[in-house]
Amino acid sequence: MKRISHSLGDIAQALGATLRGDAATEIRGIATLQSAQEGDVSFLANPSYARYLQTTKASAVIVAPSAAEQCPTNVLLLDNPYLGYAQLSHWFDPAPRAPAGIHPSAVIDASAKVAPTASVGPNVVIEAEALIGENVTIGAGSVIGSGCRIGDGSTLDARVTLYHGVELGKRCLILSGAVIGSLGFGFANEKGVWHRIAQIGRVILGDDVEVGANTTIDRGALDDTVIGNGVKLDNLVQIAHNVSVGDHTAMAAFVGVAGSTTIGRHCVFGGASGISGHLKVGDQVHLTGMTMVTRDLPEPGVYSSGVPVDTNRRWQKNAVRFRQLDDLAKRLRKLDKNA
Repeated sequence: MKRISHSLGDIAQALGATLRGDAATEIRGIATLQSAQEGDVSFLANPSYARYLQTTKASAVIVAPSAAEQCPTNVLLLDNPYLGYAQLSHWFDPAPRAPAGIHPSAVIDASAKVAPTASVGPNVVIEAEALIGENVTIGAGSVIGSGCRIGDGSTLDARVTLYHGVELGKRCLILSGAVIGSLGFGFANEKGVWHRIAQIGRVILGDDVEVGANTTIDRGALDDTVIGNGVKLDNLVQIAHNVSVGDHTAMAAFVGVAGSTTIGRHCVFGGASGISGHLKVGDQVHLTGMTMVTRDLPEPGVYSSGVPVDTNRRWQKNAVRFRQLDDLAKRLRKLDKNA
């Protein structure tokens, strides 16, 4: 595969960075400070890696102005080097780009509309009244249900399933195995027997939403499940029916959100966190990993509930003490009364 090459001057201009060094330097790749070779650009985002600046073989490094003097090679000065790395990473992404057109094995209903610039891969199924926008890519084996809408510039990797009536905004990225619009977990119980409730709402995703591999988003029971603009969902996230997620919220792997919960904007949920149903979580709430939310969290801030790892022996002792807390509390109340 032919390596892509860019001049350091062009990179600096595109990133809005201040260049100290040779603008004609050719950059052919991107790498860590430790593994970079001549022709690579690297970056320093975490101060703990600053010790590698003096020995890196990179042809250029993206750094904050405060670290520039520690770097013996060309530097690109940015206040947020990690953002610069994120933007530049796309320049060297080797992922193949699907050409526009419809594969002969795709099955497309006559009433569906597919933009001429869209790419529809092998064995894709597009059902009635679906609308596929400009420059959309649909990977092999994906299923687009009836009445779905996929906004311009969105990409669905292989084996994505959109149930009927799902709407995706512009520039969404849906990774393999994701299922959007599946039936919510809704049942009525009569004498021990569960009776399914029809899930008649939809799922609506805003612009620039990313949904990780094997993540599931259930359709609404009555109202829609709504995922706001810029939301990022990691792999293996579960969003239940009627949930609303505010703009630019991010959730790491194994997060589960129960039904009819409202999540605010700019929240960050650590991996394996769980949020109970019918709750309201405000803007800018940060949950550390394995946090269990069982009440409303209207105020911004960092919340935790997971128990950190410990040796098994100490954990067992603490578990016994935890079971004794109720008795200890009763004894303290009794002492207070007798004081």
